[in-house]
Amino acid sequence: MSKLALLSVSDKTGIIELARQLINEFEFTIISSGGTAKTIKDAGLPVTKVSDYTGAPEILGGRVKTLHPRIHGGILARRNLSSDLADLQANKIQPLDLVVVNLYPFEATIAQENCTLEDAVENIDIGGPAMLRAAAKNFAHLTVLSNPAMYEAYLGELRQNNGEVSFKFRKARAAEAFAMTNNYDQAIASYLSNDIEELPQRYGLSGVKFQNLRYGENPHQAASWYQIGTKPRGWTAATQLQGKELSYNNLIDLEAARRIIAEFPQDQAAAAILKHTNPCGVALGDNLAQAYQKAFDADSVSAFGGIVALNQAIDAETAHLLSKTFLECIVTPECTPEAKEILAKKSNLRVLVLPDLKFGPQETVRAIAGGFLVQTSDDREENTEAWEVATEKQPTPEELAEMLFAFKIVKHVKSNAIVVTKNNTTKGIGAGQMNRVGSVKIALDQAGSESKGAILASDGFFPFDDSVRTAVKAGISAIIQPGGSIRDKDSIAAANELGLVMVLTGIRHFLH
Repeated sequence: MSKLALLSVSDKTGIIELARQLINEFEFTIISSGGTAKTIKDAGLPVTKVSDYTGAPEILGGRVKTLHPRIHGGILARRNLSSDLADLQANKIQPLDLVVVNLYPFEATIAQENCTLEDAVENIDIGGPAMLRAAAKNFAHLTVLSNPAMYEAYLGELRQNNGEVSFKFRKARAAEAFAMTNNYDQAIASYLSNDIEELPQRYGLSGVKFQNLRYGENPHQAASWYQIGTKPRGWTAATQLQGKELSYNNLIDLEAARRIIAEFPQDQAAAAILKHTNPCGVALGDNLAQAYQKAFDADSVSAFGGIVALNQAIDAETAHLLSKTFLECIVTPECTPEAKEILAKKSNLRVLVLPDLKFGPQETVRAIAGGFLVQTSDDREENTEAWEVATEKQPTPEELAEMLFAFKIVKHVKSNAIVVTKNNTTKGIGAGQMNRVGSVKIALDQAGSESKGAILASDGFFPFDDSVRTAVKAGISAIIQPGGSIRDKDSIAAANELGLVMVLTGIRHFLH
């Protein structure tokens, strides 16, 4: 009896050549369903339709084709059990040696802008996952192929092993099939719960390897980059114009840079320079070159070897400025031909074009021992009308605008976080200190004489008035902070005593 293979695929890449080799070289009999059967038949190859093999027609508009005992019995039969073999014989079922299945394009369907709920539901595959899981479960007795990239490797196994397939190969393909169905089910669950406000009772994260990275944060750590969904979005959709391969640390820094630059609309030029996920210079300007120069001048020492994010197309003037110092990466929504030519002279500089800088994750995930933590992203837009002016002295419209700029940045600085700004430019940043007084001192020392008339923003409240008094001594004119301490009155009283403006936002922005 010839070997039996079931071929039922949505992605028909390589399926004709696989069928041809199975039939001509290894004398397989092919059964197939729907469009796959037609594709094989149109190629002039012999194929038996599933409906003819089972004696049951496809029904419900194709929703039911392969859900039949003759199919699943042939997949799940254990050939080392006499009782299973007896059941096969009694029901005239031939055991399957190969199951080749991939699934309806659910993720590609929901990625379409005009996708309706009905479209999505009709692209939820039922028979495919059932066959994949059944065949993967029974890998001891047959092979399952869920990825066209494995077709040639399977044929190689048959050639090397006199028409048989090694246990190691079958087991690896089973694991791959289960990973595919897991990813598929996760995509469906995420789609159907996307309008549910609370985090789900069960949370799954699944992706497909986009590329291996040379190493992780350090050379002794392995690392890979995974894509969620079949359609490239976010960094997998970016175009790298030049430079060395992206590293793990590059990608972490680039995402931090994207989050900051996404705070600012593209109709006003903005530039952010980061090191180790913390901003060292952020500025707005009348044009991109001015914004970048202001951001660079804010901390030119730390900018060396930094990551730069820009919210407008790089032009020739900006490219010349970018070329003056060593940078690791630049991300921009666009790059003019003149700018590309200028930047190309810095061959190791990584330049990425990411048209949609605002697209980002809706949740953040952190692994801990025995599990993981999930939280919604801190992407809430600031509502300045909800802010409370806590002091007798009122802010000017210009001060309120500067406060908004400063508070947008401080949320992206590691806690405890303090940011000093003036003229829509960071002048001093205190990041990641164990106490807020330390962060205040670092930010003010860095700002130096630029502290006079500047704004100070804090990601958390001031539990004591010492930082307020320190800020006033340095020349700070206004403070913006969340408030919420039982000792807010002490800080407010100090601000009133010293003629300072203090605004309470009611929103905390810790970043750990």
